[in-house]
Amino acid sequence: MNLPANDRASARLAEEQRLAECSAGRQPWKRFGTYLAERQWGTVREDYSEGGSCWDYFPHDHARSRAYRWGEDGLLGLCDEQGLMCFAVALWNGRDPILKERLFGLTGPEGNHGEDVKECYFYLDATPTHSYAKALYKYPQAAFPYARLVEETRRRSRNDGELELVDTGVFEGDRYFDVTVEYAKASPTDVLIRITVTNRGPEPASLHVLPTLWFRNTWSWGRSRDERPRIERAADGAGDAIVARHPSLGRYRLSAEGAERWLFTDNETNAARLFGVPNASPWVKDAFHDYVVHGREDAVNPAGVGTKAAALHRMTLAAGESRVVRLRLRREPAPAAPFGAAFDALLRQRIDDADRFYAARVPSELDDHPRAVVRQAYAALLWSKQLFHYDVREWLDGDPAQPPPPASRRLGRNRDWQHLNNCDVVSMPDAWEYPWYAAWDLAFHMIPFARIDPHFAKEQLVLFTREWFMHPNGQLPAYEFAFGDVNPPVHAWSAWRVYQDSAAPGGRDRVFLSRVFQKLLLNFTWWVNRKDSEGRNLFGGGFLGLDNIGVFDRSQPLPTGGSLQQADGTAWMAFYCGTMLAMALELAREDPAGEDMATKFFEHFIAIADAMNRLGGSGLWCERDGFYYDQLLSREGVTPLRVRSLVGLVPLLACEILEQETLDRLPDFARRMRWFLDNRPELAASIVQRDASGAHWLLAIPSRTRLERVLRVMLDENEFLSPYGIRSVSRAHGTHPFVLDAGGAEYRVDYVPGESTTGLFGGNSNWRGPVWFPLNYLLVEALQRYGHFYGDDLRVECPTGSGTMMTLAEVARELERRLASLFVADGERGRPLHGGDARFAGDPHWRDLVRFHEYFHGEDGRGLGASFQGWTTLVARCFEDLARARGERGARASGPAVATQQDPQVETERLHRDVVRQ
Repeated sequence: MNLPANDRASARLAEEQRLAECSAGRQPWKRFGTYLAERQWGTVREDYSEGGSCWDYFPHDHARSRAYRWGEDGLLGLCDEQGLMCFAVALWNGRDPILKERLFGLTGPEGNHGEDVKECYFYLDATPTHSYAKALYKYPQAAFPYARLVEETRRRSRNDGELELVDTGVFEGDRYFDVTVEYAKASPTDVLIRITVTNRGPEPASLHVLPTLWFRNTWSWGRSRDERPRIERAADGAGDAIVARHPSLGRYRLSAEGAERWLFTDNETNAARLFGVPNASPWVKDAFHDYVVHGREDAVNPAGVGTKAAALHRMTLAAGESRVVRLRLRREPAPAAPFGAAFDALLRQRIDDADRFYAARVPSELDDHPRAVVRQAYAALLWSKQLFHYDVREWLDGDPAQPPPPASRRLGRNRDWQHLNNCDVVSMPDAWEYPWYAAWDLAFHMIPFARIDPHFAKEQLVLFTREWFMHPNGQLPAYEFAFGDVNPPVHAWSAWRVYQDSAAPGGRDRVFLSRVFQKLLLNFTWWVNRKDSEGRNLFGGGFLGLDNIGVFDRSQPLPTGGSLQQADGTAWMAFYCGTMLAMALELAREDPAGEDMATKFFEHFIAIADAMNRLGGSGLWCERDGFYYDQLLSREGVTPLRVRSLVGLVPLLACEILEQETLDRLPDFARRMRWFLDNRPELAASIVQRDASGAHWLLAIPSRTRLERVLRVMLDENEFLSPYGIRSVSRAHGTHPFVLDAGGAEYRVDYVPGESTTGLFGGNSNWRGPVWFPLNYLLVEALQRYGHFYGDDLRVECPTGSGTMMTLAEVARELERRLASLFVADGERGRPLHGGDARFAGDPHWRDLVRFHEYFHGEDGRGLGASFQGWTTLVARCFEDLARARGERGARASGPAVATQQDPQVETERLHRDVVRQ
């Protein structure tokens, strides 16, 4: 929606007002949101097995029958910020073996490329306060092929592609239902719910729709003394309503228009089905499944009371027909008339609020086609905010009312993280494949979040440094499978960018910056003390989030013996230093103590960069190849691991610009910096540069010459430069794999542009060839900084060998253009990310739907891995940057910023002209 300028500039947009009220604590607009997990089964926190095999201990088959301990899941659902009262939609098409209450997917061991959701669902819209949210689920009318997905995948190897739901034929002939779920808030405790069901098939089809309200089971574990919650029919005789009472939430009424009847049961485990022992209660979690699928009237509680209730709607829809189910969840006392014309009017108002909110934030230069992608990117980001509840101490101890955990638990996973006690709404990497936070994923999420909800972005970054997250030794938690694993240290970078992007009334939020900076000092010290094994400023941080990119699993003892000096681990620390330096200089504007910290990080940056470039002669630099490599230290000496990968590009990220204007304001820091440069010239010669004007200083690992040499490799289309961004491993390794013979075994790295062909470090992701957004985005930013310093004085060939010379700022824009092109339709082929699927290319009910995949094929751009990986929503920033660049260039425009939905051929030519050289 393109609103007039005067509307975009209106004094106070409604959603902005809600955000302001929420941030100030005046109105709890975020009390309810789409925080309900898409998957709770198969998670570490629900695993009480002896061997820590979470996928086997709590499989999908148990999910409908077994009460969860730490959270809940459901289909496109809603819950409060503590996950106590939950709402979601359940469906049955008359053919499925089970009620469709949650998304299905393969477990890590089942999938030939790790865990993998096997459903078609899409996040369409959302506002930051969850005042409006919209999502779509495509439900086949044929029996859902659960068994086929498992059995056929079992026959496939890692060298085969994944079998997706669309490959099974269940959508042929358009025989499916579109189920659209919308939430709109009249107040923080008054939620309107609209479920629209459309039969896309060519003949009539029947469907059961069961909007379901339930309480998370907090009473079966022997730890709660609160009164048990209760759901029952409304006492005032309103047949269309139930009342839900909870000791901490209070009383809520759920009204359902046109329901055939209400069904009641309890959120209790069906122990008889799962374990062959008597049930503690006759009313169990899977009662609605038995009632609907098997026709068991006795499965539900005839007294009309329980802790789980559903409004049953049975409908038969003609071909193309749509039906609407309306519900309303309100805190008591509730007004008498829940529906009527006011219901639809308020929904329209919230949609209009959302349109106006995004019109004010998305650049007006962006045309409708990419604008729709940006809108869905923000929706996916917001829908991936989920409640994460996990008290490690209680998990290790077990619960008083349950069997004691096995003794092995005390020696197993996360035993050193007993301080961790999370019950927070957190931005997840992906709501199904990764329904747990990852520290470095979250840092990237906050960059787009800063555009739409800066308060939340800052809250999240502070949260990870709080005492119930951060380890007492200063380490940030990585992810629930192993909190002690090491993610790249990008938290400071994210906090610095969020600080720069989001201005509080009256100026930037220095309190936020100071809070994060102080805690990150602890984290930085942890890195220095734990990951620089020899005290030489060369770091070995482990796998560092890049899974299988290395020759070995870098988080485990090396099979060759010895130790690893990591080009990326060392460069990440220099990057960390540079960011902390920038933060310290900013804080020093008002606090002179910041100058002392700035000096510390300045000197530490130079020490790390010098070790990277010169230690032992050439550090981690290979003069012959013009590239940075990991080095293996063993009794045989030093062996460079000459793998051309992102590991060797991370050193480019460690660059920071100091403005002379800043130095003039901070004379103590400037004096100490000059003393250091004068007295340690051998350390600073190539690391610190000053431009000809004297206005800028550059701190960087690579000298200008080395930067040019690395860029020559990076921008070579036969090496790193893909039509869609920078590959994670050089294409050259496709014909010339890296091979290391050690201890009678062969270790190798090939170029694998799609799914992983190795089980190294799991196998559900691949860093040996595909394009990943997080590192691409950091490279774009680094190129922008280099471009700011070198300006027109430094031009490089892009692509290498093309004869086209670009400034580094232009190279950065070119990379953004290639990344954005993944999401732009290419004629009959559709968007590259859809891999040529004809539905997404031409079908009006599919073509505007976008997923934000975990990574993208290095040759054809098709999306792989998780379906809605939060860091891929960085594409919104790419589109916005390109749009702003277009505005600055005036009428001359190119790239996705001018793409038009009406003329896909022109759009494609602009995007791909002189780019796609396969």
